Amino acid sequence: MKTMLLSSVALCAALAAPFAAADEAGMAAAGLQLFKHHCTACHSLDTSENAFGPSLVGVVGRPAASVPRFAYSQAMQASGLTWNEDNLRKWITDNEALVPGTRMRHVAITDKAEQDYLISFLRTLK
Repeated sequence: MKTMLLSSVALCAALAAPFAAADEAGMAAAGLQLFKHHCTACHSLDTSENAFGPSLVGVVGRPAASVPRFAYSQAMQASGLTWNEDNLRKWITDNEALVPGTRMRHVAITDKAEQDYLISFLRTLK
């Protein structure tokens, strides 16, 4: 009985994997659209070029104020942040509250689903 239960759990996990990957791809695609609407005016997806803001390639897991050749504000340099999901969500919601004195204009994407989509897209930028 125990072996049968474990086999059933393994089968369910194996069947769910393609759906999870498809769901993540769909979320990233929705995030790309949000990125195009909210972010591309200031952020590049090219690692060799910064725009008004730094390139966001590799942002997830990266220490704040660490992209070469970009002049960060004193506030961002002193923030000590690492761009994990929690900090990205706070930044997307109200960057001025997270890092008072930042030069980035306030974005305010407060819808949790839109935040999820955008963060999912940012995770794809490696």
